Amino acid sequence: MTDTQSWAALLRWYVEMGADEAIGEVALDRTRPASSSPAQGADTARAGTPSTLAPAVGRRPTATPLPAAGVFSAGAPSAGAAAALAAAAATLDELARAVAAFEGCALRQTATNTVFSDGNPNARLMLIGEAPGGEEDRLGKPFVGRSGQLLDRMLAAIGVERSRAHITNVLYWRPPGNRKPTPAEIAACLPFVHRHIALVRPAVLVLCGGTAASTLLATSEGITKLRGRWFDLVIPGLAEPVKTIATYHPSYLLRSPERKRETWRDLLTIQEKLNEIPNYS
Repeated sequence: MTDTQSWAALLRWYVEMGADEAIGEVALDRTRPASSSPAQGADTARAGTPSTLAPAVGRRPTATPLPAAGVFSAGAPSAGAAAALAAAAATLDELARAVAAFEGCALRQTATNTVFSDGNPNARLMLIGEAPGGEEDRLGKPFVGRSGQLLDRMLAAIGVERSRAHITNVLYWRPPGNRKPTPAEIAACLPFVHRHIALVRPAVLVLCGGTAASTLLATSEGITKLRGRWFDLVIPGLAEPVKTIATYHPSYLLRSPERKRETWRDLLTIQEKLNEIPNYS
């Protein structure tokens, strides 16, 4: 491999890990209040103080611990405040504005866009995934990358156009490098997700992937055991439970195409349930 190919491979790796912007010469933790200016940090780094030197051989750098659920940076709303903000939203537009202004999830500070929803707000079918990816973060819409294209084909296979569904995620901001969301990040967004469902009032709710399924169904069971089963999901603000089913996330199907047969059975089950809705077709 030539030097050029090596550098290109390294750059691709950085992009895949979420490091897709060059902001400055000095790395800053933007999730915490700055204790000094960038210029001061640069001077300290050049001075070679012990705090900025590379770790000694044989020692591992200490990772910054993640906050516990409901604990965020100083001045940010708590999980309880998130529930109050969500409950105060009477429409989807109001909820979208509340989510965009919410500072109780650190992911908001590293994401390019708040990714709220796409599709028909009056749809009887609602789908919830895990979190935005790189393309979703760039465009500000859920499921518009490769997994979104597959989702569109999956829905079309049972006669449902994207415009007849409402699509969102458990998280409204992209985790860096598309990593798995933390319990604290999920807890911060969950009141908004519950209110989102209540405002859409879907007749059928599809949970795409293990994170969405375990979060909304409040279970530790894996997606392989949850998929294909119907649940009556109780949502605050709705008089009746929502018919809910879990299935594999389209991004997982891209990595594991052998699971498409099981997903096809799930889709047919969803189609049958939709056909039971009066005046749906």
